[in-house]
Amino acid sequence: MPQTTLSSSRLATLLLVTVTAVWGSTFFLIRDLVEHVPPADFLAVRFAIAAVAMGIVFRRQTLALSRQDVVTGVGLGVLYGGAQLLQTVGLAHTDASVSGFVTGTYVVLTPLFAAALFRDRIAGSTWLAVGLATAGLAILSLRGLSIGYGEALTLGSAALYALHIIGLGRFSQPHTATGLATVQAGVIAVVCAAGAVPDGVTLPADGGQWASLVYMALIAGAVALWAQTWAQSHLTATRAAIVMTLEPVFAALFAVLLGGEVLTARMLLGGALVLAAMYLVELLGRRTPVVSAEEDPPAELLHHEV
Repeated sequence: MPQTTLSSSRLATLLLVTVTAVWGSTFFLIRDLVEHVPPADFLAVRFAIAAVAMGIVFRRQTLALSRQDVVTGVGLGVLYGGAQLLQTVGLAHTDASVSGFVTGTYVVLTPLFAAALFRDRIAGSTWLAVGLATAGLAILSLRGLSIGYGEALTLGSAALYALHIIGLGRFSQPHTATGLATVQAGVIAVVCAAGAVPDGVTLPADGGQWASLVYMALIAGAVALWAQTWAQSHLTATRAAIVMTLEPVFAALFAVLLGGEVLTARMLLGGALVLAAMYLVELLGRRTPVVSAEEDPPAELLHHEV
């Protein structure tokens, strides 16, 4: 593997880990904010701010996209926006801990969908990493699981997240990542607004709520969406999905450091299993490239491995 390609892959992994840390830092902020602003309204305003900011900063890169790139961005945005809405509605009908675990099942659905849709061959070490990550998620999140309306909606959101991850891994390229992320942000805002507008849009009530929302819009929204899109132009979908299971680990860490929660044995064991999955996919998995059964990859894509 060329050194430059290996360096890009490692940088992409590091960037995606940073994104999950940022996402994890928002959990206690969202918990407080949605007590005053309905979830769909919060999502619509958050991604509208992100889309406007990205449109201004990345105007040139967005206008440089081909028509096919724009269509790809629209499709990916619809998937992500739909996942956000399903997850939000599902959360109103199930416990947050159960929602977190069911959402995290995208780590299992991603390789399954990749194998079914594109006939990708997944390395044995990757399946082991998927199992470890899923077990870690269960230990971190579950306090019992019942299947009902909320869980079904949340599972639907996990399926859409998995398809979004696969789409990014398949279609995102380094030179289009910035524009692609901007198109996605705009479409996500429209999709979320469609869920918010019928009942009217409620805005934050004070400066503290606006500060939280702006942070989640610009840092956990615009910057994170750009970073994920760029990182996945250098990583396979399954590898990215396993890296992103670090989100609940960071959420637990920030809950202990900033939210006043107590560190428990469950947190330590669950986090250790997720980190073990990261070790497998990052160090052992890179020895076995994923190759589509349809064709041999070009040389520049040989770093797409898990």
